[in-house]
Amino acid sequence: MRKWVLSGILASEETYLSHLEALLIPMKPLRAAATTSQPMLTIQQIETIFFKVPELHEIHKDFYDALLPRVESWSHQQCVGDLFQKLNLMVRSTKDCKDQSAKYSLETLLYKPVDRVTRSTLVLHDLLKHTPSSHPDYPLLQDALRISQNFLSSINEEITPRRQSMTVKKGENRQLLRDRFMVELVEGSRKLRHVFLFTDLLLCTKLKKQAAGKGQQYDCKWYIPLADLTFQTIEDCESSPVPLVQDEEIDALKIKISQIKNDIQREKRTTKGSKVIERLRKKLSEQESLLLLMSPNMAFRVANRNGKGFTFLISSDYERAEWRELIREQQKKCFKSFSLTSLELQMLTNSCVKLQTVHTIPMTMNKEDDESPGLYGFLNVIVHSASGLKQSLNLYCSLEVDAFGYFVNKAKTRMYRDSTEPNWNEEFEIELEGSQTLRLLCYEKCCSKVKQSKEDGEVTDKIVAKGQIKLDPQTLQSKDWQRTVITMNGIEVKLSMKFTGREFSLKRMPSRKQSGVFGVKINAVTKRERSKVPLIVRQCVEEIERRGMDEVGIYRVSGVATDIQALKAAFDSNNKDVALMMLEMDVNAIAGTLKLYFRELPEPLFTDELYPNFAGGIALSDSVAKESCMVNLLLSLPEPNLLTFLFLLDHLKRVAENESINKMSLHNIATVFGPNLLRPSEKDSKLSSSSQPISMNDCWSLEVMAQVQVLLYFLQLDSIPTPDSKRQSLLFSTEV
Repeated sequence: MRKWVLSGILASEETYLSHLEALLIPMKPLRAAATTSQPMLTIQQIETIFFKVPELHEIHKDFYDALLPRVESWSHQQCVGDLFQKLNLMVRSTKDCKDQSAKYSLETLLYKPVDRVTRSTLVLHDLLKHTPSSHPDYPLLQDALRISQNFLSSINEEITPRRQSMTVKKGENRQLLRDRFMVELVEGSRKLRHVFLFTDLLLCTKLKKQAAGKGQQYDCKWYIPLADLTFQTIEDCESSPVPLVQDEEIDALKIKISQIKNDIQREKRTTKGSKVIERLRKKLSEQESLLLLMSPNMAFRVANRNGKGFTFLISSDYERAEWRELIREQQKKCFKSFSLTSLELQMLTNSCVKLQTVHTIPMTMNKEDDESPGLYGFLNVIVHSASGLKQSLNLYCSLEVDAFGYFVNKAKTRMYRDSTEPNWNEEFEIELEGSQTLRLLCYEKCCSKVKQSKEDGEVTDKIVAKGQIKLDPQTLQSKDWQRTVITMNGIEVKLSMKFTGREFSLKRMPSRKQSGVFGVKINAVTKRERSKVPLIVRQCVEEIERRGMDEVGIYRVSGVATDIQALKAAFDSNNKDVALMMLEMDVNAIAGTLKLYFRELPEPLFTDELYPNFAGGIALSDSVAKESCMVNLLLSLPEPNLLTFLFLLDHLKRVAENESINKMSLHNIATVFGPNLLRPSEKDSKLSSSSQPISMNDCWSLEVMAQVQVLLYFLQLDSIPTPDSKRQSLLFSTEV
């Protein structure tokens, strides 16, 4: 009998809350300065709510008597809150106020019924504390407390602090562990999702489009209890391979983003037109959202207990490992499967508005003007050593930096075999594009004799440790090397870093030692060597074609800087053992040496004189005129420059033929080599002649992209119509 009575009381409490919610929802416009699109209650609804919420009815009957006549004359533009404002209704409280003339504002009036819920919640909390868990009323009290707490926490979103958890059945707390905006692959299409990892489930939501002035809301797409969640390989699921977005599309978006940023800065300097800036910011938001949607290509697959799989796309192995670790750790504590009712699922989805830790998509446009835009230039990183390993491993490290809102792998050390204290002492030069964070991952190389880890359809090496450090502009602006230690999972990795801004790193500096090859004009080198193409170019190309054509990211992945400097010194001193040195070098170091040679030429391969013409020719819209212009300009180059370029061009096309293995498309190659071959020398560079900071502060400026487009144009030409006199020179005889 006691249980039945309590059930009735609790049911009455829940009914009361639902009526109170029905009244408070139309009242919201009054607090938020009233919009005409709010729902309007009928007279019958007001009567039902008013008389079923005792505090409202009991305060004073005059309250309702004054309200009802006005309802009959309502226009379609009005809602309940408007009437309260117009009436400026003040009511007397015969219970709470000794002064019968005291008057109450709307806020005070609305607090009355909420106060009842508050008092009930405190009573329920005390009852639950003194009720044994074995008592039959205990679960009922838990449910009542959960309903009241969740109601109170959602009364006023504007002033309630963000909750860390919500109460679920049986008095347990469902806490939010992590939330991120992620890209989901749905039937071959990319969809932006906001993903929430709770202590007992993974929830995938979609942010609803809301009219101006309305609060944020989510739609639930799916959820998986952690007890039912598994990680899928591509063999386990029926999903098709990840559709890759062409690099040309990604880079085109980066160009647009850079252009819009430049336009915004120009508008801020020249006018105070807030409407123009607002329009540009909207365009920037659209382009950055599109870039974040298209850029990730690393699959992160999960499935429910029925085997239905879901695929997210992530740009960083670091982030993918974080999600896996969090889920696996929580699965050790979560053993039971469950299902949510539609009401519970709705409450959970609604709670995400308050629980979320990530409120905006990670885009540069969301940064305030006084926030750091990140670093643009080159970061030299020396990976020294690792300590703290408990057993001997075959270990190597990978470096990631952020750019345009997502992370990209930039460098990889060689594998240090069978050691607890690996000493790499390898230096890398990493290009930064508004970067703020450097990530380091330590991998254990899988031995062929050991069963390899297979995740997401790929044979993967095991991540032993991972960590990250913020790139502090104040610290890195000094010209000295900065020593640091990254501690992760008991393992310490020692690093040194030195940053060079683009205004310094882009300079072409002639060598004082004219007997070498680096920093020496190409015609001087070929004349001295009595060759058509510099020896360094031919030797590097031959070695790369011998063992680097299948190397993933050849020319893109940084080589070890110390190896590159050793090869540079050997070529400069005309060391006869340089060929033997290259046999022992990592092929990425040889590729880096070749890029460095062209980068340090005192004048670009395409010459300072013709560079403006190439930049103008690539902008022509007529394809016939463009080909005529570009080919004639190319054939106007000095013979050593032309023959060296044609030799290099044939090699780069052969590299791109192996794109399916080395992942280097023609566009990737043009991106890497374009600035090295075309960037003007300091005296003619627009970048260095301006007293202002480099336009757009990143390598995707219009000037640099023009350089990329020029090289890409020649890479895409089937053949270059060379005159007979120059065609004979393509035999590259050395005349030695």
